[in-house]
Amino acid sequence: MDHAPTRAARRTAGGLARTFRYLYRVPLLLLHLLLPLPLTLLCLAPPLSRIGWGPETLGDRAVRAWSAGLLWIFGFRLRRFGTPLPGATLFVANHVSWIDIETLHSQRMMGFVAKREIAGWPLVGWLAAQGQTIFHHRGSTDSLQEVLGQMVERLRQGRSVGVFPEGRTRGGEEVGPFHARIFLAAVEAQVPVQPVALRYGERGDAQTLVAFGPRESFLANFLRLLGERPRAAEVHFLAPIPPGGVDGRRRIADLARERIVAAMES
Repeated sequence: MDHAPTRAARRTAGGLARTFRYLYRVPLLLLHLLLPLPLTLLCLAPPLSRIGWGPETLGDRAVRAWSAGLLWIFGFRLRRFGTPLPGATLFVANHVSWIDIETLHSQRMMGFVAKREIAGWPLVGWLAAQGQTIFHHRGSTDSLQEVLGQMVERLRQGRSVGVFPEGRTRGGEEVGPFHARIFLAAVEAQVPVQPVALRYGERGDAQTLVAFGPRESFLANFLRLLGERPRAAEVHFLAPIPPGGVDGRRRIADLARERIVAAMES
């Protein structure tokens, strides 16, 4: 009985803290959409998109800055370990939530392969289309073949592509098996594969919190995360894997997963 008032007080304090976070984050989010977003889109359009800025372009820098700003508004404090490869690279990462795309984009510009349903999500779907996303209809062999063709073309043009080889989110509790076929694009284009481990919270203790809950919609997850307390978002760029031959795609997939799992458990 003595602990009941304490638990009630903690729930009340937690609710007040969440309300306070909404009060200042919602206006910041609206400002982020109304001011920096149009400037980012302007930088992605010719001729500004062709202006070089070190190893990147002005458009790349603008996307990275906008994504980092969005994560900051949501309370994520970025920590990067390792260095993303320059040039054409197939980046592969574990998949937790929609926030993964923004986390990766805050570090390196890449065109993602994502399920076609994302195109219909409010705001994020539209932003994904502007960010060179390749949309895939899951379960369709024809769609996958088309996606692989687009991936190879982009990689041969010197651009990078990001994929989530698990194929779907898994609640943040584990890293699922990697589908090997998606690695065929790196083999055909002869570009390296760089595994990336995404970990939220201290030593990944917020993976399940960031992930979609059972039957939780995108909008519900978006609003819930907007009210969460600040926490770390770790991006681990791991040792790259050379492309090898066509027969080695399963080996590449298994090795990439092995390195990501090891980083998640470290």
